[in-house]
Amino acid sequence: MSEFLVNLLGERLVNGEKAEVDVHALGSKLSLLGLYFGCSLNGPCKQFNASLCEFYSKFKKSSEHKDKLEIVFISSDQDQKQWQDFLQEMQWPALPFKDRHKKMKLWNKYKVTSIPSLVFIDAATGKVVCRNGLLVVRDDPKGLEFPWGPKPFAEVVAGPLLRNNRQTADSGALEGSFVGVYFSAHWCPPCRSLTRVLVESYRKVKEAGHKFEIVFVSADRSEESFTQYFSEMPWLAVPYTDEARRSRLNRLYGIQGIPTLILLDTEGHMITRQGRVEILNDPDCRLFPWHPRPVLELSESNAVQLHEGPCLVLFVDAEEEGELEPAKELIQPIAEKIMAKYKAKEEETPLLFFVAGEDDMSDSLRDYTNLPEAAPLLTILDMSARAKYVKDVEEITPAVVEQFVNDFLAEKLKPEPI
Repeated sequence: MSEFLVNLLGERLVNGEKAEVDVHALGSKLSLLGLYFGCSLNGPCKQFNASLCEFYSKFKKSSEHKDKLEIVFISSDQDQKQWQDFLQEMQWPALPFKDRHKKMKLWNKYKVTSIPSLVFIDAATGKVVCRNGLLVVRDDPKGLEFPWGPKPFAEVVAGPLLRNNRQTADSGALEGSFVGVYFSAHWCPPCRSLTRVLVESYRKVKEAGHKFEIVFVSADRSEESFTQYFSEMPWLAVPYTDEARRSRLNRLYGIQGIPTLILLDTEGHMITRQGRVEILNDPDCRLFPWHPRPVLELSESNAVQLHEGPCLVLFVDAEEEGELEPAKELIQPIAEKIMAKYKAKEEETPLLFFVAGEDDMSDSLRDYTNLPEAAPLLTILDMSARAKYVKDVEEITPAVVEQFVNDFLAEKLKPEPI
């Protein structure tokens, strides 16, 4: 276990007393590691930090599992003095301030998109146990549910569900159906826009004879707002008053923002977290149930995924529909190989794959990242790290793409700033 943690965190951490902490000495009994992503200047981080300190102190004093848990702070502070002052409020170690490369690797590996964020991982393998530790701290202040691992969807959603005609249905009615778990709220304009599209998609899928259901998990600020919003929806909802069940579903899927649409297969296993993108890209629902595609054509609706981790983007000289197919076929075998490799390890793929033609979206991306005008142009863009990797060659072959990808994953490529 210590070898894995050294690879993940490095050999030395630091604490609030400016002392070094040997990663090898974190403890042989350690089974769960909380990665706490935050910043001293962020108000919600300051607020959560106080709650986490209280939680951690109680856990270490009274839990029978006290030796099995440790937390490590991963800061996005830019000022070392502010970072050091914030660290003095904590009872756990942190990554060294100057280790920006390892911090960014952890942000990307665990798909962190906002702060504060607390991700619990298996200390021996690095696999995510619970993506939304903020809700653990809030909902289980005594740590009684340690280690907060994922439970089957059917178990978490169990109980009565509402229809907008005020009738109820038991969650057992979902059995055998594909399910969309829809996290949304009326106060959120993008949510309301997606709901209008989703109503049409839901209707088309049902009319095509598929067993498909959606469960609305509200983030509304009042029951009145929930009732008004739910009146527009033809599917089911977790009762607004059942805050505990809504929170458990948020924890189960590590929801960090709304709208989010999680798509599940008939066994309750996740198909994709990107239901929103899939729905918007497939208005006729021809690709239902929307299994992840190895390679995507860059569009306004899926460009948000560029900010969720490193992305390979192959820019080509194509303006008409269908002209991107040869480019997709060129990189698809490599993308499929990467997806299969990480799926076998039960890990998320570390790289998304896109092809981009000649359009306003591609032009904006080139301008933003200061890429050359060449086409074809093979790139890997890491927006959160503000880094890019460019392979500007005359001919792009499958061998060139595979070597480029392998070198990136092996950290052999030198980044250029965006």
